[in-house]
Amino acid sequence: MKIKVIAVGKTDSKQLSELIHIYEKRLGFYVNFELDIIPDIKNSKNLSEAQQKEKEGELILKKLQPTDVLVLLDEGGKSFSSIKFSEYIQKKMNAGTKQLVLVIGGPYGFSETIYQKSQGKISLSAMTFSHQMVRLFLVEQLYRAFTILRNEPYHHQ
Repeated sequence: MKIKVIAVGKTDSKQLSELIHIYEKRLGFYVNFELDIIPDIKNSKNLSEAQQKEKEGELILKKLQPTDVLVLLDEGGKSFSSIKFSEYIQKKMNAGTKQLVLVIGGPYGFSETIYQKSQGKISLSAMTFSHQMVRLFLVEQLYRAFTILRNEPYHHQ
């Protein structure tokens, strides 16, 4: 299985980018992993919230393959403990999922088209985080999930 994370907008913080890269590299030992950044929408100040979500949605759709399993990071999604998240990843692998695509939306979330196309939603927390921070949290949790599945000493109960 391949895991692809699509994120809208670049990360402004060099420190955050470095941390994300560390976990991207670590993930490479366990799974074919890709972080795909969609550039910020140009002239977004001239767009309504709905128009911005639509434009971002169109760009997300262009990155998808017909067989992809699309899961959105959304505050209204299902919450997991780290162990339950690792079990979720294992189930996706066992089901023969070719590519699991996890999407971190822009500041306003997702267009209705993206919600309709998705096959699930995951919430990392009931709290709101910047979409830049969510990238770090997600890649770390993916890494943690694989160390749990391999019984490696990264995660402590």
